Amino acid sequence: MVPRVQLPPEIQLAQRLAGNEQVTRDRAVKRLRKYIVARTQRAAGGFTHDELLKVWKGLFYCMWMQDKPLLQEELGRTISQLLHAFQTTEAQHLFLRTFWQTMNREWTGIDRLRLDKFYMLMRMVLNESLKALKTRGWEERQIEQLLELLTTEILHPDSQAPSGVKSHFLEIFLEELSKVGAAELTADQNLKFIEPFCAIAARTQDSLVLHNITRGIFEAIVEQAPFAIEDLLDELDAQDGEEGTSEDEEHERDAPSAEPGSPRGAAPPDGSNEPPGGGEDAVGPVLQFDYEAVASRLFAVASEQSTPSQNRKRLYKVIRKLQDLAEGIFPEDDVPEKAYRNLRDEGQERRTKKRLPKARSQNHPGKGRKEDSCPDPSSGSKRRMRRRQRRGSGAEPTAPQEQRGGPGGRGARKKRRRLRAGAKVKGARCQELQTEQRPLQSQK
Repeated sequence: MVPRVQLPPEIQLAQRLAGNEQVTRDRAVKRLRKYIVARTQRAAGGFTHDELLKVWKGLFYCMWMQDKPLLQEELGRTISQLLHAFQTTEAQHLFLRTFWQTMNREWTGIDRLRLDKFYMLMRMVLNESLKALKTRGWEERQIEQLLELLTTEILHPDSQAPSGVKSHFLEIFLEELSKVGAAELTADQNLKFIEPFCAIAARTQDSLVLHNITRGIFEAIVEQAPFAIEDLLDELDAQDGEEGTSEDEEHERDAPSAEPGSPRGAAPPDGSNEPPGGGEDAVGPVLQFDYEAVASRLFAVASEQSTPSQNRKRLYKVIRKLQDLAEGIFPEDDVPEKAYRNLRDEGQERRTKKRLPKARSQNHPGKGRKEDSCPDPSSGSKRRMRRRQRRGSGAEPTAPQEQRGGPGGRGARKKRRRLRAGAKVKGARCQELQTEQRPLQSQK
């Protein structure tokens, strides 16, 4: 009888992680976390590159088999937090490196129905990797190592990363960085985070990578500049408020509340007590940047002779926007003012056009009287005409509403004109009959 071969624990865990039953997969994830903690605590412990690739293949298909969005989110959070189970920085970086290598290898086999869950997993893993930097106090050496890992495995030409992985990474990088470190990172540290993207944008031959870096990194910085300055001013106001004397605070506490009709005491129109930035258009945490330093760094790499012309042209446009921001010129500030002025001028022109016909009718009252006056001089014919007009207008009361212009539109006006013209013709005929009847009566 052939003895049974004992499989390595990594392969056993990978097989259970890719099992059909959810209970089996959940137990395997818990055992994997305990196994990582126990093995990395040993002096001679640690994982090799091939072992972590096997573990990540099992985790990949564990996510593949999971359905229902809430359970997918919970599993993605559990998998991404496995990073903190490793005790050393080198082990964490190896875990991250094998994750991105697994995503690059398996990406082409993901169908469109499972694409969103792996987008979410990439976002969560990137978020946890930045949190690991935060726990170490944003050390410069740790930042450089992580950025070198990410650029090598995702954005480097030899990384063989699919376009979907590159595009999604460039789209979410600043978002996740602002979520984790917007309250702590300085402008110099933020510049350190985007320096690799400057170098890649200057020398890449892939137009898609150039577009995604420009759009997802640099233009995102330009678009968030007003909110970043607003946050900075709020911080300065808060510091000035803390330096205020206690007498001012007591005065503010003892001051009577404003009247309900005043702007200060008025409640919001919808009755909600949300803070000023809690609406739908509210922007989350925003990173602070020294725009002049970013522009100079971009210009240094874009002005090199080895930079392709299309890259240089694209980067120079971004550099101009950053230089304008450094001088205090916001490219989107002039647009609302121009739009407001155009709307105001159009409104004034419409008002003047509406007032002109009224003024003309008041200056020439005879025209209106001539149109409304009846050609019949006798009072009897006038009365008959009025009666016929009333009967004609009362015979079909719903006719003007059936017109396209509505009760006060063109249809009603045309009908009134027809009635007036008909009344004029009938009044003229009545006058002719009266003149014919008078000679007949005189002959009798």
